Amino acid sequence: MKKITLLFFVALMMLSSINVMAQDEEDEEPFRVAAVAPSATNDLAFSQSMYDALLAVQEDFGGEEYFEFVFQDGTFIVDDAAVALREWAASGEYDLIIAHGSQFGAILEELAPEFPEVSFAWGTDENTFGLDNVFAYTAAAEEGGFINGFVAANLTETGSIGVIGPVEVGDAKLYVDGFLAGVAAYDPEIEVGVTYIQSFSDVPLATEAAEAFLANDADVLTGTAQMVVGPIAVAQEAGVPWFGTQSSQAELAGEIGMVFQVYKWEVVLYEIIDSIDEGVLGGESFTIDLENGGLEMEISEYAFVDDEETLADLEEGIEILIEGIISGEIVIFPEEAEEAEATEEPGS
Repeated sequence: MKKITLLFFVALMMLSSINVMAQDEEDEEPFRVAAVAPSATNDLAFSQSMYDALLAVQEDFGGEEYFEFVFQDGTFIVDDAAVALREWAASGEYDLIIAHGSQFGAILEELAPEFPEVSFAWGTDENTFGLDNVFAYTAAAEEGGFINGFVAANLTETGSIGVIGPVEVGDAKLYVDGFLAGVAAYDPEIEVGVTYIQSFSDVPLATEAAEAFLANDADVLTGTAQMVVGPIAVAQEAGVPWFGTQSSQAELAGEIGMVFQVYKWEVVLYEIIDSIDEGVLGGESFTIDLENGGLEMEISEYAFVDDEETLADLEEGIEILIEGIISGEIVIFPEEAEEAEATEEPGS
């Protein structure tokens, strides 16, 4: 009788332990993120790239039960973003607060020290301001820029290409510089005009810049940031190829859309989440690129629909370029590489 009773209580204890574990799993709080971005979640550019990434992470986690996020879009005014970021930090409700925009760096540099137990992230940049609770993230946008430039150079018939940039900072500048390098690698005689309109969102001004390029014989266009909806419309009206970055613009561009560099910020988000789970709130910088899958090259489904041979050649050519960049056989900025090598100390 005693033996049976003892086994009975051991079984009860084991069952109780199992129930406690199950209850703990049920009571586990979801990972919570709050993000602010300068433009709309459907801008086909910078803000959408982060919104799509958060949706992808949420799906991978198993839904809102395990991963929650709030996304305040259209917050181009820095002061408005500062209010939201401070309220989120003060609430203590979020595991991670993201300021998605290079214009928000100064805010985090001032705000983060006031909330040392709160984890922040911002981009695109590599600067964590030396703070232990700030992550930085950026994109090696020059990689896809190079590929787009190389392909664009193959398509121009006039020998003139137009590039519409926003502000000469962050991933926008990297993309433009990479695009120029790609064109030059294919044919240094091709003329590439670059206009930075000093705005991420001024669609009319970006439209004027695109029209000016076409008036000067450009027959291929590209650009970056949310204002590209204007230049895409110009390209459609003129029937000239368009190359994009940050998000896919295939549906908007239609038949004139060619190749798009698509950001997959979820690659960075997973690294940040893992760091936070390990007790690291910041002080690290992350980069998405072709090698880690954070950058993907997408050929528009509307391009070359009646020319399978050309499409196959393009797919093969892009794959060769990707492999070359990842392996290091293709050096996007050879002059910078040479300068870096020249400054290295002998024997280092």
